Amino acid sequence: MRVKNAVRSAFFLVPLVCAMLLVLLCAFLIPCQKGELGKTPQWEKALGEAGGVTPPALALWDVDGDSVEDVFLGVTGWANDTHTTQGNKSIAVAVSAASGQVLWRKVMRESVMCIQCGLQFTTQPSPVCLLIGKSIIMAVNGTTGEKLWPVMLKNIESQAVLLPDLQGDSVPDLLIATLPADEALDLSLTLISGRTGAMLGRPVPFNLTGQGKLIGPLLHETQQGAYYILFGLGRKRNIKIQTENTEATDSALRKKDQGWEGLKKTNLSSFIHIYRGSERVEFLLPLVAGFGNNHNNLDTVSNLNASRSDWVLVYGFSKLSVLRQRDLRKEWTFNSAPIHSQPTLGHFNDDGILDLFIQHSANGTMKTQIIDGANRDVLWTSEFVCPRLILEASAISTSTGQSAFLFWAGEPIKAQRNVTKTTVTAPEPLIRKLFLLHPAYPLILLELTSTTDTTVTSAVSYQEHQKDASYITLSSRPTPDSEPGARIVKSMSLRAAITKGQIVRLGETNKNGGPVKPSAFEINKFFRRLTFKRQVRKTVR
Repeated sequence: MRVKNAVRSAFFLVPLVCAMLLVLLCAFLIPCQKGELGKTPQWEKALGEAGGVTPPALALWDVDGDSVEDVFLGVTGWANDTHTTQGNKSIAVAVSAASGQVLWRKVMRESVMCIQCGLQFTTQPSPVCLLIGKSIIMAVNGTTGEKLWPVMLKNIESQAVLLPDLQGDSVPDLLIATLPADEALDLSLTLISGRTGAMLGRPVPFNLTGQGKLIGPLLHETQQGAYYILFGLGRKRNIKIQTENTEATDSALRKKDQGWEGLKKTNLSSFIHIYRGSERVEFLLPLVAGFGNNHNNLDTVSNLNASRSDWVLVYGFSKLSVLRQRDLRKEWTFNSAPIHSQPTLGHFNDDGILDLFIQHSANGTMKTQIIDGANRDVLWTSEFVCPRLILEASAISTSTGQSAFLFWAGEPIKAQRNVTKTTVTAPEPLIRKLFLLHPAYPLILLELTSTTDTTVTSAVSYQEHQKDASYITLSSRPTPDSEPGARIVKSMSLRAAITKGQIVRLGETNKNGGPVKPSAFEINKFFRRLTFKRQVRKTVR
């Protein structure tokens, strides 16, 4: 009887344990990625009248608490959504990134040049957004659009720079640059209370003529904890660091770095020149991942590393340099054809140092290159039919530890037969294509989408739970001649687009003992397993 009971128990328990192990194995080892793709927001919405190819204001920030960054736009809107040309006004619009529904819209007295979000008040649970025009800065509740405070200035020329809390009210303060058109007037820097919008002290004027492209201002914190403001004018062909402070500035900004102070040419000077030359400066940006692409927000975390980094300097349209913040010396300089858009920073190789994606157009072609951030070597290059479009690329951190690069172009020239550089012509109507490049397959591009719309600005929004990212674009869509074009904002899931993407081969691998040309199955398998994550803003010391 004992043997019989033991055998009977074994016949019952062994299948039960096996079934439980099988269920656990399926639950933990089989990913449910395909089901998640259906939940990723994808939508398209017309929000106003097209206004040329000038990039309008665009910012991303989660204000409705769904863990998805919402979209903020400055457009010329239709009055009361009637889609009529009468009564069009400049408006700021907040759109839910999850559904495409308008959260709020606010009529402005003038065009919105810039939108920045993420400023936090201790008495305001919702994030605060700044709507910046040529003569007004308005703080609004990011969730409702309710006005919190306005401040009137003249000839605003820059975004707001986030400063440490200067007043002790637990809210960071702001710095704004104004640049009058009158040559007799000077550039000025103004400090503003982040809580109330009240001016702190008086504007600080500088002996710089009010002509040329404004570079900066940017906040920089040295290794000794001293703060400096970087700014300059392109036509003046120099970039200066301001070391003096206004009357309202507390001890946080009065601290000086003796190493930097020693770089002054004279003890009486209040400036440190970090660049002066015969070629004008076009771009100056911190050497940190994720800077640009409409993520220049006002939260302390995202600004921390940006204020401690080295810098990328583009001058003369055809030179690219990396400046070391510790001694203001050039790490390296790269000579290039004219660079028409701000470089994009990402990781192409695995050395942990940010690389630079640049693009330039001439003679009907667009050339794209990735420059090694460590030693200025060219890591990747390709040429395309020129799409008649100057649009900043995007770099997205992936599960491989490297970045994927997104950029708009025409047909790859190397993929065309019997075509030379001087005879390349764009088809009519002009078709623009969005390509994805990953370092694992440098001779492969994925064509994610194509359109005849003119995309004027773009940004990447992350979905942490789905390990996905949405590509947000704002485009001008042509309409019949009798009607104006429309501004179209569109959200596209990158992982969903990858599953439908077309493989574009840029060239063949080496036939003399080189690696075997990857199959379509291998490429599709790699990209479909690829996931995205938020870029970690690391500085390079």
